[in-house]
Amino acid sequence: MPLRPLSPTEARVLGTLMEKARTVPDSYPLTLNSLVSGCNQKSSREPLMNVSDAQAQEALDSLKLLSLVFESSGSRVARWEHNFQRSVGVPEQSAVLLGLLMLRGPRTAGELRINSERWYRFADISSVEAFLDELQERAAEKGGPLVVKLARAAGMREQRWAHLLCGPVDAGLAQQETDSAAGSQSGAAEPMLAARVQALENEVASLRSAVQNLCEQLGLSPPRQ
Repeated sequence: MPLRPLSPTEARVLGTLMEKARTVPDSYPLTLNSLVSGCNQKSSREPLMNVSDAQAQEALDSLKLLSLVFESSGSRVARWEHNFQRSVGVPEQSAVLLGLLMLRGPRTAGELRINSERWYRFADISSVEAFLDELQERAAEKGGPLVVKLARAAGMREQRWAHLLCGPVDAGLAQQETDSAAGSQSGAAEPMLAARVQALENEVASLRSAVQNLCEQLGLSPPRQ
């Protein structure tokens, strides 16, 4: 049975849980505060969002009804973890690609391979494309396609992929985002440098999340960022 389309906030909350489970396992499952910080971080997110505690909690409650997240037991503070793979029925590699697309917006297979380094190491771009093709050709009895390959934008050598967990993609909006990304790439070295900067920013954000989580456990006030 196919999932109902997720709201942008639900997708951000779900994607953040999927990311932190792989990048900061020592701080996972996440408290509400840590989850909100992850949703609103300035790196590795497109678009940037300003999710409130109430909005995040509402999204968690809705996702729980869909069996996509659950509240873990045995902790004084409520902690949350995702149940994406089991609920949707996709392998680890496909879950990684969908999580990245939920957090970063439309991306090429090459960009997804670079962005996935801390989540999962794909052997090459061909393996990324194989899992994307599988997600695009997903049978109706399994819930139907979960990604779509967008039309190639002017000046772009590769086509971008978008997830369908929030429903059909607005082709016009996706095209604008792709055109904007194409205009920002002026050379072969620039995208690689941007990817390295993003990876470092993501690592700093993850460390901040871990420190915040430790402060919550010790009852200390988190340091100012």
